[in-house]
Amino acid sequence: MPKAYVFTRNGGPEVESLIDQDVPVPGPGELLVAVRAAGVNPVDWKLRDGYVRPGSERQSFPTVFGSEAAGVVEGIGPDVEGFAIGDEVFGNPVTGGYAEYTLLPVAVTAHKPAGLSFTDAAVLPVAAATAYDGVRQLGLAPGSTLLITGAGGGVGTAAVQLARHSGVHVIGAAGAAKKEFVESLGAVHVESGPGLADRVRAVAPDGVDAVFDLVGGDTLRAVAPLLADPAALISAGGKPLAVELGGAAVARARTAAVLDEVAKLVVGGVLRTHVNRAYPLLGAGDALRAVESGHSLGKTVIEVVA
Repeated sequence: MPKAYVFTRNGGPEVESLIDQDVPVPGPGELLVAVRAAGVNPVDWKLRDGYVRPGSERQSFPTVFGSEAAGVVEGIGPDVEGFAIGDEVFGNPVTGGYAEYTLLPVAVTAHKPAGLSFTDAAVLPVAAATAYDGVRQLGLAPGSTLLITGAGGGVGTAAVQLARHSGVHVIGAAGAAKKEFVESLGAVHVESGPGLADRVRAVAPDGVDAVFDLVGGDTLRAVAPLLADPAALISAGGKPLAVELGGAAVARARTAAVLDEVAKLVVGGVLRTHVNRAYPLLGAGDALRAVESGHSLGKTVIEVVA
């Protein structure tokens, strides 16, 4: 039987398991996809811990990990147009990506360009698409200065590149170990942690025009006062706090059209995925530990052989 990596209840790593599961059956508007690769994101372990997405119901167990995947269409549900058996696709699965088979809703599924690998496609639907939506939401003019917290992670890596492509000056806050990596993306690195706001002021004495927060908590509280206009603050790391401080959550489009655009940017050389490490499905737990540590560079991927 096909295998999937799941959590059997809310908790820590002890609730994770590799199990056998039936091949899912696509419903209306869904595609059955043989997974070739799945991206690993912080939200994966947060859901295991008990986080519930706004507007979502609590999980039924076992729950398959994974919010982004790429693979090959093997089945088509009712009311689906524009896709055929054998198509190479990527998107946001409804039955989890850490599996040999999953279901993708066509509303958030795009055709994978021939010049894009499954591994690279699998890391676009969450991190790169969030970065794309956030940078577009800010709408900064060329020459503006943007502070990105968590600049060395999956979303941050993409956000730095997209902002720089738009002619925006970027200050990237990240740990000291990520300095060289963040600078390689074209950002000015400032070390995260206590005193962050002072370090930002030192490299940007005229201030920053916007903040794209990916960390939340104390980091978000520290950098918010750097802005003359609180409305120029958006966050994917501390959404309620951002609103409390006068900013906003990143407004996610969650459409196939955005996935198409992001894929074109990768194929065109504007955006690099910076996949740091790939694990087999049998090593899904190790992949989660790497991301959960908070120290991984770029993106982590699970490569699945169905």
